[in-house]
Amino acid sequence: MEDAEFSQLVSNVLQHHRGNRITPFEYHGKKYWLKQAEKLEGAMRILKSDPKQALQREIAALRLLGDKQAPVPRLVDAGNDYLVVEDAGITLNRWLTVEEQPSLQSILNDAAGALAGLHKLQLAHGRPALRDIGWQQGKVTFIDFEASQLGKDLLRQQTRDLLIFVHSLYRYLGPRREMIIEAIGQYCRNGCHHVWLAAQKRLKKWQWLRPFLKPLRHRGGRDLRPVFWVLDHFTHTPDCA
Repeated sequence: MEDAEFSQLVSNVLQHHRGNRITPFEYHGKKYWLKQAEKLEGAMRILKSDPKQALQREIAALRLLGDKQAPVPRLVDAGNDYLVVEDAGITLNRWLTVEEQPSLQSILNDAAGALAGLHKLQLAHGRPALRDIGWQQGKVTFIDFEASQLGKDLLRQQTRDLLIFVHSLYRYLGPRREMIIEAIGQYCRNGCHHVWLAAQKRLKKWQWLRPFLKPLRHRGGRDLRPVFWVLDHFTHTPDCA
């Protein structure tokens, strides 16, 4: 963004919030997020990659994805140890707690359609959980895109995306099968039925776990409990198109 006033504001935010991982701020009525390189301490300095290099990879990924018109936050500024993106709206998991919300089914359908659109661009997200998807007036934005997904087996990565998305739907919604089937149907109708079939095939070798997980379907941990519903979903929904 070529705007001296905006650049000065970013400099001020950096000066007053140096070291903060994420800092929100506003400019002319619009919300932005400033993200700084992670500060590692102790053993994390050895176990994790260089924070500045990781941030530069994220910046490069956002630029690449923006050039491809992918539904990711718009990068408006970046430096050696920070980046600034436009706000992407409320994340889907938070929309579940909003009292005066638009149709939840419409929000979920928009997200599923956007995931299909991302996949049709020959891309994969890496972790499209509801907490990593923003929705704002019908516009869907994927945040925390995993740059490490670029260049890997595309169908496998897209299949993983779909399974994580379905798992997250059951994690936050519980066994509200009709809403989830409708949302995933939207994904398939947007040209990604082949990915759904690949996910169904991938899960076949794990279906033997379903009887053992059934007792935990309502009282297991928040990550374990949805596993039963995901397996069940791909068993009892023979075709999502």
